[in-house]
Amino acid sequence: MKNNNKKLTKQIISGKYKGKILSLPSKATTRSSKSIVLESFFNTLQFEVMDSIFVEVFSGSGSVGLEALSRGAREIVFMEKDADALKTLKANISLTDPSSCTVMGGDSFTNINAVISKLKKSDESGYFYIDPPFSVREGMEDIYEKTMALVASLPTSVVRLIIVEHMTGLEIPSTVGSFQVVKSKKFGNTTLTYLNEA
Repeated sequence: MKNNNKKLTKQIISGKYKGKILSLPSKATTRSSKSIVLESFFNTLQFEVMDSIFVEVFSGSGSVGLEALSRGAREIVFMEKDADALKTLKANISLTDPSSCTVMGGDSFTNINAVISKLKKSDESGYFYIDPPFSVREGMEDIYEKTMALVASLPTSVVRLIIVEHMTGLEIPSTVGSFQVVKSKKFGNTTLTYLNEA
């Protein structure tokens, strides 16, 4: 009999933890960022991520944040609501450097306020990688509206760059709150859109 319970995995592409094998949560609850998307993203940032704070909103397995950590980011904030994904995320973090990672379980749309407060208090800014569940999933029809509201709520003082990973068909407005789109890159049905202070 064919085993359909094969574990889904992904490797860290580069840096300190290159080759570490990360588990992925079930496809029913989360959608992992493709390796080609990650490579392009980190090639764009190059060394900017070194010693930075990196916030992965809707973390899933944490593959983006852990890639940033592997490439020299100082602190990663992971935000995830799904219980199974959280379990997988914590297991993946344990393969790297848990002391550099903060995990915020629960609703990202609520928890973002705590992240903003923390950055304001320490007078720091970070990279915000926002990869919401695709809106075609049941119960997620308004996810992009809520995501745009989240982006608009970010004070410019805490942001170095915002990156939204989204369905290619979705048009992100050229200006969202105090931020404007600086570039978009398509990878089949996935697009990365970069926003910076307008």
